[in-house]
Amino acid sequence: MNQALYIVISAAVGVAIGLVYRFTLRNKWENLRREAEAIAAEAKSTAERIKKDASYEAKGILYQARTEAEKEFKEKKGELLHQEKRLRGREETLEKKLDHLEHREREFSRKEKDFSSRERGLQGKEKQLDEVIGQQKGFLERLAGLSAEEARAELLRRVEEEARFESAKLAKQIEEEAREGAEKKAKEIIGLAVQRYSGEYVADATVSAVSLPSDDMKGRIIGREGRNIRALEAATGVDLIVDDTPELITLSTFNPVRREVARLALERLIADGRIHPARIEEIVERARKEVENTIREEGEKAVFELGLSGMNPEVIKLIGRLRYRTSYGQNVLQHSREVAYFAGIMASELGVDVKLAKRAGLLHDLGKAVDHEVEGPHPEIGANLARKYGEPQAVVDAILTHHDGEVKTVEAALVAAADAISAARPGVRSESIENYLKRLAKLEDLAMSYKGVEKCYAIQAGREVRIIVKPEEVTDEASWMLSKDLAKRIEAEMTYPGQIKVTVIRENRFVDYAK
Repeated sequence: MNQALYIVISAAVGVAIGLVYRFTLRNKWENLRREAEAIAAEAKSTAERIKKDASYEAKGILYQARTEAEKEFKEKKGELLHQEKRLRGREETLEKKLDHLEHREREFSRKEKDFSSRERGLQGKEKQLDEVIGQQKGFLERLAGLSAEEARAELLRRVEEEARFESAKLAKQIEEEAREGAEKKAKEIIGLAVQRYSGEYVADATVSAVSLPSDDMKGRIIGREGRNIRALEAATGVDLIVDDTPELITLSTFNPVRREVARLALERLIADGRIHPARIEEIVERARKEVENTIREEGEKAVFELGLSGMNPEVIKLIGRLRYRTSYGQNVLQHSREVAYFAGIMASELGVDVKLAKRAGLLHDLGKAVDHEVEGPHPEIGANLARKYGEPQAVVDAILTHHDGEVKTVEAALVAAADAISAARPGVRSESIENYLKRLAKLEDLAMSYKGVEKCYAIQAGREVRIIVKPEEVTDEASWMLSKDLAKRIEAEMTYPGQIKVTVIRENRFVDYAK
């Protein structure tokens, strides 16, 4: 019974709980439905509002785009109207030009016809003129006795003579104007340089002969079967000439340093009296060392006297070797010193680098120290040596161009001038009487080879050639041209120390006597 009641109560409670749960679910469902309807209504309202806003915004954008399009259309239309107006104007201009061209074409056609008729008339007249010219030409040829080619050649010759005359006159005027100031200043500088330097006029020549105390000494020097003289020649590289000249032995070699070594060695052997191959080698070696020391000392002395520095020791030795080298009887080392002094004095007067000018002057004949060992002219040899031992390029250029060539620097010009001054001083250089006479004869022959030359004299020991021309055959301008041309021929065809002055004299003399 109780169990049945428990079941009934449980069932009733379960039904009640189910009804309550169902009622609760129904309420929640209704709430959710109402919320969904509210959300849907709100969403619909928002969508309508957004749609309406979008519609208004689209209409605004459409209106703005339409306004801008209308504005752009109006601008384009205005531009098109303006271009159309311009094109119309250009079209009208082109039409006017076309009308003008058609008018000119008609004028040209008319003138062309006129010119054609005139051309036909001119051709006829030209034929007549050619006939007349031919007749006159034949008449003139018969009258003058010359053909047309001969007359043309004569005319060209006269024109050429007149042109040469005028060019020579103008060149002479320009040169005289340039020389007015430059020549005076150059003379002052050169005169000052010569005045300030007072070196020896004639330098000592290298001795090539050794005096003997007696002729018996010749036999001792030659030795048994010639062993002594062979040993001496082998040790020194010098040829000993023993001839009939009493108490004298001649030393012969192209190398002045070897000749000096041989001279010293021979003099000491003669003084010592002990002459045999072993002693000869010993004395020659001592003499060689002594000469080498002298060479170095002479080079250092020359560099020190000129106040120079920074020279390669090999260059100093080469400078010292110039002590035993002569040129036309002038000692080359003394000559190089003089050139350095002259160049330095002139450089100080002109305000250029004095030490550089002295350096170039001292080294200008450097190639003569080895010109018997190396092929080529001494300026080129000296320039190569200076370049090899690190001398400045200005010094190299001065060495290379001190006789001829294009002068690139002021120092090079000064060295060339100083070299000429040193070599041209009276009594500095010597030459044989035979060469001297040949040089004078060559000078006079060259001068007499010109047309119109009446007399010619080589004066001042061949340092000037004075020419007297016939005034009726040679004009003043032609005289000037003659001096220039002769100077160039002398430079090209002759070898001479210093420089040669060419003087051409042209004068007219009229003499009458009052009785």
